Amino acid sequence: MIVLLVLSSFHAVAQETSDLPGKSAIVSLSAPQPVQELLDKYIQLPTESFASEFDENIFVHRLQKEIKEIMATEGYFNAMISVTKPAPEQSIEIKIDPGELTRVGSVNLEFAGDIANGDEDHHKRIEQLRAVWPLKTGLPFRSADWEQAKSALIDSITQQAFAAAVITGSQASVDPGAARADLTVTIDSGPVFYLGETQVSGLERYDASLITRLAPFKPGDIYQRDLLHQYQLALQKKPQFSTVSVSIAPDIAQHRSVPVKVMLTEAQAQRFAFGVGYSSNNGARGEVNYHHHNLLDRAWNLTSLLRLEQKRQTFLAGIDTLPDQNQINYSLGASLQMTDIQGLQTVGQKVGISRNYQTPTMFMQFGLNWQREHKKPDGAINQINEALVLDWRWRRQIVDDPVNIRRGHSTEVRIGGGSQQLLSDQDFIRTYARHQSWWPVGSRDVFFLRAEAGYTLASSRFGIPQEYLFRAGGIQSLRGYDFKGIGVHEGNAIVGGRVMATGTAEYTHWLTQQWGAAAFADIGSAADRWQDMQMFLAYGAGVRWRSPAGPLALDLARGHETGSLRVHFSMAVAF
Repeated sequence: MIVLLVLSSFHAVAQETSDLPGKSAIVSLSAPQPVQELLDKYIQLPTESFASEFDENIFVHRLQKEIKEIMATEGYFNAMISVTKPAPEQSIEIKIDPGELTRVGSVNLEFAGDIANGDEDHHKRIEQLRAVWPLKTGLPFRSADWEQAKSALIDSITQQAFAAAVITGSQASVDPGAARADLTVTIDSGPVFYLGETQVSGLERYDASLITRLAPFKPGDIYQRDLLHQYQLALQKKPQFSTVSVSIAPDIAQHRSVPVKVMLTEAQAQRFAFGVGYSSNNGARGEVNYHHHNLLDRAWNLTSLLRLEQKRQTFLAGIDTLPDQNQINYSLGASLQMTDIQGLQTVGQKVGISRNYQTPTMFMQFGLNWQREHKKPDGAINQINEALVLDWRWRRQIVDDPVNIRRGHSTEVRIGGGSQQLLSDQDFIRTYARHQSWWPVGSRDVFFLRAEAGYTLASSRFGIPQEYLFRAGGIQSLRGYDFKGIGVHEGNAIVGGRVMATGTAEYTHWLTQQWGAAAFADIGSAADRWQDMQMFLAYGAGVRWRSPAGPLALDLARGHETGSLRVHFSMAVAF
């Protein structure tokens, strides 16, 4: 801290003088790389002559002291500094010989408290902590690495069981002559902590049981920081709360049953939201949402949406119960949707109920839906299709950042079907699978692969609503072709077929933290039979911008089969 304060004062003086034109350096530093870079980073020398020889001597004396302290933080404890001034009117020359870099000698991590009581699991944990200690024998000894290693050690111990662990002693014994630093750290783990009752504060509208039943632990479980963090994230995702904090007080006196403190701030129970946006798939849109987060005073969520797009208009309403301690909830919904895409007009009504299970990385849904669709293809016969569908859906996603992904993968599988014996116009089974993977390249870039396939097992596509058939084209499918412009020709319209497969390969090079450029290729098709599949290829490039909601894309794509160029753009602004 003293070094930094002194350096700051000299930096201010130097800044005043270095801005003066026509002044040459009156003090120069010379040292090997990368020592020179280190000194240049922290020391800025004055360029204006000293007022007196006394001021010059004081400055040189302090500068030598600062250099030694800076060098010591980087592991150079034998630095030799020589000061010369060839003539009174010439500049002062300061040469630094850093000497031999000090390296770590012996490492001794000593443990006290319950972690050292001889328990086999605790013994394995001690061995693991010693194994992951980063400052191994022979590595350079730097002050910053030393402090970081101790911080990581205590953080790892307090992660599980030992919430009150502390470092009771630490010593780096440096032998400058031998360029060796022997390290000793003593840790007192304290007792094992067990979780007690959950204490909830900040509730006004909701009963505390709605909060406590979501806990991924029970009284008597060994303390784990990750469990508390998981609990906090689960509560933060609930629309009923605006702020959430979950913690314990590491009080040794309460280690046998430490209370879990949950502090909440309730959000407004009802709210309206309005939005506008644009997508090259469906054109411009406007929407209004209404949310009620405490329906029937049971913390159920009522959601309703009216969305008007150029090619699609949607009204839906749904009720979601609050998940229980097993992360299971139920949903009831109804919707009305009208579309006009590729010469096909549809008017569909749908009602359904589902059982949902969700974890931070996985979502599984089992639902029953009834759907009635009025299908009106241009130049072909109008039809009314009805189906009662039993539907299963599973999705697993593990990514480093859900907003701006650089590494991870996402997989989705969906299986559903209906029978003529149970309120459906056609017997069918629909299957669908999609997988996406992201790989980091270098420090910024990302390589992305996507593959999807669908197959509807049925004697004919007729009598099956479009939701259970397949078309391709557009964003997240085949850029370079119209949205849902690849499928089965029925009159002058493109309708869904029973088979589909598409894939994407994309490379994004981030030029800055916010802006990037992408190159991509899409391939795929949709048809009524696999043998009728005619593969379509598209390729192009685009611009990426990292918005708070995730990357926005502006792409120019060329359809290889048609030779046409299309711009694909997706942007939304909500307020």
